[in-house]
Amino acid sequence: MYEIRIHGRGGQGAVMAGGILAAALVNEGKHVVAVPSFGFERRGAPVASFLRMDTREIRQMTNIYRPDCVLCIDPTVGRAVNVFDGIRDNGTWIQTTGKPIGELEVPDKVATVGLCDAVAIALDIFKRPITNTLMLGAFAKTTGLVSLDSLRAAVEDSDFRDAGLQQNLQALERGYHETTVHKFDRRAAA
Repeated sequence: MYEIRIHGRGGQGAVMAGGILAAALVNEGKHVVAVPSFGFERRGAPVASFLRMDTREIRQMTNIYRPDCVLCIDPTVGRAVNVFDGIRDNGTWIQTTGKPIGELEVPDKVATVGLCDAVAIALDIFKRPITNTLMLGAFAKTTGLVSLDSLRAAVEDSDFRDAGLQQNLQALERGYHETTVHKFDRRAAA
């Protein structure tokens, strides 16, 4: 089983991103459980969304405390919560940031990092810092666990419909193509 925790802030679409990712993975034949968690239900408050995927049926419906992957759709949420809490050894961290890898503190447990300057791209596309579809593209590029085609289909079937659909498809593509992936050999640290 592969477990993903998505961190964002209220109003940014972390829960919607989890739903779109779940739909894309189901379209690829995976079994998926998406568990939203809202915490303080107000705009700007830290929120998390949880996703499990496997090749067989999943019965576990709890929050995720030991994620394989942490996806942060907000560049500041790490100041409010410990996004790395419980991350598994050789984990994956996907972060929206304009900073280069050398300016980030990468925990020893993280072996793969995907970086996307999603806020700048979102301002270009949407004129607002809404990064959820951009970071789904970054997830696909960083992990290879879902195809861009499946994500496109899931976005097309989502609540965007005509309003913003083309912008969100463009965001998905740019998130994929403008993400840099960094790999670290963590075997020596184990």
